[in-house]
Amino acid sequence: MDGIVAEGIGRSFGGVHAVREATFRAESGRVTGLVGPNGAGKTTLLLMLASLLAPDRGRIRVGGVDPIVDPTAARQVLGWMPDALGAWPSLTVHESIVTTARLHGLPRADAQRRAAELLGLVGLDPLAATPAKVLSRGQKQKLGLARALVHDPQVLLLDEPASGLDPEARVQLRVLLRRLAAEGRTVLISSHVLSELEEVVDDTVFLVAGTVVDAPVVQARAWRIRILSDRIPDSPEGGSATTEGGSATTACSDPRASVAAALGVVPESLGIDRGDVLAVFADDRDAAAGLARLVGQGLAVSAFAPAQSELEQAFLSLGEPSHDGGSAR
Repeated sequence: MDGIVAEGIGRSFGGVHAVREATFRAESGRVTGLVGPNGAGKTTLLLMLASLLAPDRGRIRVGGVDPIVDPTAARQVLGWMPDALGAWPSLTVHESIVTTARLHGLPRADAQRRAAELLGLVGLDPLAATPAKVLSRGQKQKLGLARALVHDPQVLLLDEPASGLDPEARVQLRVLLRRLAAEGRTVLISSHVLSELEEVVDDTVFLVAGTVVDAPVVQARAWRIRILSDRIPDSPEGGSATTEGGSATTACSDPRASVAAALGVVPESLGIDRGDVLAVFADDRDAAAGLARLVGQGLAVSAFAPAQSELEQAFLSLGEPSHDGGSAR
């Protein structure tokens, strides 16, 4: 089944151009990340894809269906998870899923079975009889995902699904999204948790001021270097720190001088963050050569990694398109 195709779609609210001529594809069997700063128009774009907001111009296909021409057919193939879950005040978690399933046309017995499956899938079994309105933010996100999956859709539109989730739940979400994609579904996910997003996405769509822009080329970036030393840093009280046994191998308090000497740069060109040195390398090959020099000089390198992920660096490198008129939201 086709994934998502958007061609030149736009939406304005008076003089505010929320989405401008956005064109992109999200393929079936893959997880696509929708990335952009606050106000970039991501939620407006998702609402149009979900058939909840009509574009002013352009063409959309979701699972081969035009959600504006035939919203009913589109909603049969797509699952929509908004950033904020609207819960029916009088319903429990289980009843909320059953009701959603019934609204999608599932017979009562099938809706009951599907609700039981999804409660286990998203980890809400213990809260099945709990009123949905009293759930925490993270628990509501789990319920929102269950409701989006209730009719077994082939296309998933997820707006900030990891918001409010604890670390274990985020890992479970990543595993689930990869499984759903492996089953041939199209997953489009908007998130500000870029470190989490990078671990799950296959493709990325960058949206800036309502416009889809090319992915920034990430080259030079900072790397975090941790050097171990037998020297114990001075304690905040001015004395010497001690460890059991009288000695230990610890991180240097400010190892910039030794790192600078090994890399052949001046110490002032290096940063320091929580005892780690921050050094900028032109690319991954340059970073690998730098690590070899550090080890070759006898420095005990205990950590050497990018200070930011490629996706985070790309996000910080996003340019702002030049447009007349209002800004996106």
